[in-house]
Amino acid sequence: MTVLTDTFTTDWETWHAEREAYFAEPHGWVAITALHWLTATPAVFDEFPGRWTAAQGGVLTIEAAAADGLVLPDGDVVDGVATLDPIEGGPGLRVRSGDLILEVARRTAHVIIRVHDPRAPQLAAFTGIPAYAPDARWTVTGRFEAYDAPRTVTTGAVVEGLEHHHSGVGTVTFELAGVAQSLVVFDGGARGLSVLFRDATSGVTTYPAARTLALGPLGDDGSTTLDFNRAANLPCGLTEFATCPVPPAENVLTVAVEAGEQWVR
Repeated sequence: MTVLTDTFTTDWETWHAEREAYFAEPHGWVAITALHWLTATPAVFDEFPGRWTAAQGGVLTIEAAAADGLVLPDGDVVDGVATLDPIEGGPGLRVRSGDLILEVARRTAHVIIRVHDPRAPQLAAFTGIPAYAPDARWTVTGRFEAYDAPRTVTTGAVVEGLEHHHSGVGTVTFELAGVAQSLVVFDGGARGLSVLFRDATSGVTTYPAARTLALGPLGDDGSTTLDFNRAANLPCGLTEFATCPVPPAENVLTVAVEAGEQWVR
């Protein structure tokens, strides 16, 4: 086990408070009120103006008048026809309609709109993310072993029929409760290295689909810290309108990780 300083609990509390603040943002994940799937047939919606069409290939076309007040990510107001080309699997492009943010994203060649409403009832009712009390026993040292070259790891999603494509860069091995474990590690670019996993608490006290955990800095010998007290819910753990990935089959731990964020029910 890793030797921890006396700031362990306060550092965790700061992390947990930042997580709750992130999800409580006025246009954040908890504020989503709808998820619309677009097709080649123009669609109109009750919540916001315009005619919305997704052409084959994933390019979105918006038809609206300037008076409708749809503001594109670059600040321009739609006046006639505008197009957006979201990146497959990437962050959504945000269109503003009054107080609403319309997040346009592409998932497995499907174009979607998530409606973020700062007046959402569930946002007003949000009281935070339940979590296990921080416990130093769940902070362990692991060893990262890189693949010869990054490989694409394809997983399913919480929405049937969707896929996620991750950059797998190696494995991390460690022990939990005296049991040897191994997880495939993903490279999240600027977000760093992380693992997506399930364990024996999944669907019992923690979100059924998966939790995620960032790896600590790598030592020259590949050593790294895994602090399962910071095992975090994906957005799908807080909203039904997310399309989060599920872990690869290799990333199911054989013990109950009674640490980190719990199931928000």
